[in-house]
Amino acid sequence: MNQNRKVVLFIASSLDGYIATKEESLEWLFKVEGDGDNGTSEFFDTIDTVLMGKTTYDWIIKHEGDNSWLYSDKNCYVFTRSSVADTEQVKFINPNIPDFVNELKKQEGKNIWLVGGGKLLYSFLKENVVDEIIITVAPTLIGKGIPLFEDGDYHLELLLKGIKQFNQFVELHYEVKR
Repeated sequence: MNQNRKVVLFIASSLDGYIATKEESLEWLFKVEGDGDNGTSEFFDTIDTVLMGKTTYDWIIKHEGDNSWLYSDKNCYVFTRSSVADTEQVKFINPNIPDFVNELKKQEGKNIWLVGGGKLLYSFLKENVVDEIIITVAPTLIGKGIPLFEDGDYHLELLLKGIKQFNQFVELHYEVKR
């Protein structure tokens, strides 16, 4: 087990920097020819905790259903400002982000996956609690949509750790400079 747990953003984006259309569609992503699961299984083996925003959670439930929860073997936390009852597989939380993340990082375990979405990612970037960023870029231009990185008050310098190609996708792996 890893005692130096990292918070890792692992996400797909269009070439022009969007994670979904304005209508929250990902159809453009599934039209691109990849290679296997484009590194997802390999990444899943490195994590044991999943963090996401309520909008992302709602999208997953709407499109995937809750009968076959994708992250059932992971600790899953959903950040929300609403009062929502926990489920068997998900804890709904509204913590102070740096305190919560620092407590998670102190626990023994694997890395922590920051799934998204954009608003939660902005909060994590602003608080400087993201350690690595892995973006799989699709050769698609959407033109407008939900941006991967919102405009905001943050600045991070990154070091390129690696590049992988999955047929038409390119994975860019960065470490946040401290």
